[in-house]
Amino acid sequence: MNLKIINNNFYVNLTIILSIFILDRLTKLYVVYLDKINSGSEIYLSKYLNIYLIWNEGIAFGLFSFDEKNLYNYLTILILIIVVFLLFWIIKSNGIQKYALSMIFGGALGNLFDRILYRAVPDFIDLHINNFHWFIFNIADIFITIGVFLMIFSEFIVKGRNEKN
Repeated sequence: MNLKIINNNFYVNLTIILSIFILDRLTKLYVVYLDKINSGSEIYLSKYLNIYLIWNEGIAFGLFSFDEKNLYNYLTILILIIVVFLLFWIIKSNGIQKYALSMIFGGALGNLFDRILYRAVPDFIDLHINNFHWFIFNIADIFITIGVFLMIFSEFIVKGRNEKN
């Protein structure tokens, strides 16, 4: 019986991870294609949303961007170690935390793939209100953020249950 639950849980998590990775890859490939045929121009979608491709060589929101190849390589290795750590954390976790970590893992895997393939991560979602622009991000970043919020939310639920008991 437990083996069946583990297998079902494994397939659900694998589906989450692969779905996020594939959706992220497809959107990035499409935006890179659009950027190529439009000669790098910004695509206006609405009053609050544009598609504008930038190549992020740093980490989240362009932090730690630099030209030094060795630092870039060290940062990529650190991210790879974190991704492997996430995989073990997914295996050890349960409940909503397992799904949240699967979302984080799927997004991190997508961005790591780009770091290795392109030596940068294509970010393209530009949310703005008038002249205030949020950091440009991608689909992987959305799922990483959702996963982090679910982890925080689950910690409050677990802590609340433990305090009641």
